Amino acid sequence: MKRLLWLGVGLAVGAIVVRKLTQKANEFTPTGIATSLSQSAGGLVESVRSFVDDVRINAAEREQQINKAFAEGELYVYEDEDGPDGQEGNR
Repeated sequence: MKRLLWLGVGLAVGAIVVRKLTQKANEFTPTGIATSLSQSAGGLVESVRSFVDDVRINAAEREQQINKAFAEGELYVYEDEDGPDGQEGNR
């Protein structure tokens, strides 16, 4: 009975190992490499697209803040030599 148990365990482990090795071997075929590259490139493009969208959204929000502050008179040109933080202002 023990021999049958170990035979079953050996067959199961062997089948798992063969399956994993076959999957790894398929990754190194031209089709597998092309698939991997396309998935990587697709992920990179999506990341860049997401970053650009975030930048656009934040730039639009900041522009609205600046326009609102300007309309309310909060933004003005400093006429003295020092800026708001005590540093020399631009002339």
